[in-house]
Amino acid sequence: MDLGLKGKKAIVTGATRGIGRAIAVELAARGFRVIGTATSEAGAQAITEALAGHSGCKGAVLDVTDAAGVTALVDGIVKEYGGLHILVNNAGITRDQLVMRMKRADWDAVLNTNLTSAYLCIQQVIGSMLKQRWGRIINITSIFGQMGQAGQANYAASKAGLIGLTMAMAREVASRNITCNAVAPGFVETGMTAVLSEEFKQTAVKMIPLGRVGKTEDVASAVSFLASDEASYITGHVLNVNGGMLMG
Repeated sequence: MDLGLKGKKAIVTGATRGIGRAIAVELAARGFRVIGTATSEAGAQAITEALAGHSGCKGAVLDVTDAAGVTALVDGIVKEYGGLHILVNNAGITRDQLVMRMKRADWDAVLNTNLTSAYLCIQQVIGSMLKQRWGRIINITSIFGQMGQAGQANYAASKAGLIGLTMAMAREVASRNITCNAVAPGFVETGMTAVLSEEFKQTAVKMIPLGRVGKTEDVASAVSFLASDEASYITGHVLNVNGGMLMG
């Protein structure tokens, strides 16, 4: 890691478990000061414990769909640390159902948590990034935002929307040395996928040229790269981390 990046401040939303937790741990290990968000005090405490030993790193309670809460958290971080350099929009949920049976509440919940929250967080952090003329915005999308998935119209739409948001933001802020990229994981072993049947998992593995399910660390490494100066000439890009499940 470039020593010039050591100590830069990062927010990782949805960092209690899975991909978000792995990202927070990876960035902290590389010297970033990480604030990982959770929806509960217990979750925030778990993040703080996971990041123990890394100076300035901790968990914080945040409902990412609450605009006032997002504003308060970002303002507090900027006031405490003097700036904010990296935003990883990872928070996400699923409410799977065929469209013909999907309740409006489940559509709204997924779009609000997965997509609208990214807009809210970006809107609040961008001022600090513009002022310091340096920033990294990294949105965690999904292979299903690229190829769709039956029974996940709400999830696929939210993740596809993140890709469009990524490209629009990349164009808006590139002149200020701020990059905006997305990471699109494929089938990754997390709490969300652990509940799937073994038959489904075996079928999924057969579709992956590398012949294995992804690890959360695979995604965290991709995020770490995009947050680094090594990726300073990459923006508006979707980095696929899917073992070759989707190419092109």
